[in-house]
Amino acid sequence: MANKIQMKVPLVEMDGDEMTRIIWKLIKEILLEPYIDLKTEYYDLGIKNRDETNDQVTVDAAYAIKKYGVGVKCATITPNAERVKEYNLKKMWKSPNGTIRAILDGTVFRTPIIVESIKPLVKTWKKPITIARHAYGDIYKDVEYRVEEKGKAELVFTSSKGEVIRQTIHEFESPGVILGMHNTDESIKSFARACFNYALDTKQDLWFATKDTISKIYDHRFKDIFQEIYENEYKEKFEEAGIEYFYTLIDDAVARILRSEGGMIWACKNYDGDVMSDMVATAFGSLAMMTSVLVSPDGKYEFEAAHGTVTRHYYKYLKGEETSTNPIATIFAWTGALKKRGELDGIKDLVDFADKLEKASLKTVEKGIMTKDLAALSELPNKTVVNTETFLIEIKKTLEEML
Repeated sequence: MANKIQMKVPLVEMDGDEMTRIIWKLIKEILLEPYIDLKTEYYDLGIKNRDETNDQVTVDAAYAIKKYGVGVKCATITPNAERVKEYNLKKMWKSPNGTIRAILDGTVFRTPIIVESIKPLVKTWKKPITIARHAYGDIYKDVEYRVEEKGKAELVFTSSKGEVIRQTIHEFESPGVILGMHNTDESIKSFARACFNYALDTKQDLWFATKDTISKIYDHRFKDIFQEIYENEYKEKFEEAGIEYFYTLIDDAVARILRSEGGMIWACKNYDGDVMSDMVATAFGSLAMMTSVLVSPDGKYEFEAAHGTVTRHYYKYLKGEETSTNPIATIFAWTGALKKRGELDGIKDLVDFADKLEKASLKTVEKGIMTKDLAALSELPNKTVVNTETFLIEIKKTLEEML
């Protein structure tokens, strides 16, 4: 292409691991670089480089997003004991997503990518359900202890004035485990405002759910902050927009969601959002068909696919076997970042290109050309199953027809 779309400000590009790292490179080569003079500030968040840099590369990437405003991230390994051994790591490094979310103090919004020929498992669902996940604290910033013998566990808070407050957690008569969690009012306020703003931007109802009847201080604090901010800052705006905010218990929310037609934003605490976004993604199709964007209170954005590194396919790839891995969520991570960069920098051509690439990706599936996992979900009678690279080339052909 003679006249490539010019970018003014770079994206923060965060490379990842295993099969998604392979797909990442193919997407750039086949779908992006022929059309865009792609400007990125590159960070290698592959597990080996994170280990070599003592995970400093992840911190640097997060601060680069703060600087440039928009990042796009490939899926990465969060190592467990087996992964530490497999990759000969120095230690069990924390989740890169958790590190980035803590630095940006953001909220994660995850929305299914809808394809006509893939029907939701929940028959009543007609519109996408967006999960808004608080991205700070709870078990992702926990302190844990393995109790080996009889003894007393206490929660101790020492104030800046030196006052000490103690509460007994449990009198252990035998071995067990202890978990300490925290959150901050400021982070919860950022979460609430991000959810209210996103609801107004997308003109969707906002639901918020926790378990305040059991967690009468911790979860109740979330409920109170949401309500206070809604009443003081957003109630009139919501009424003008014709949308609704309401709170309910999370078990009630699950029942209501399953009976609904969708089309709302469901705000959840960190762990709840982690679990419920997987449930919603699977019910709509798969995690490989879900967008994910982290939005910080000061308007920074990080786009990624909602799924993992597709380890099983990567092991096949290493053996030289053909793989058919769905790249759509990773494509949409790139298009989301490019659209946001185009919006912020006033580059309409970049926004239009990203829109067309999304449409071309879905149109290719509707033509009956798809990867193996998509074929298993699609209700189309005639399907052609192709490998990942061929699928990307077919998307390119569809895109060329639209440009």
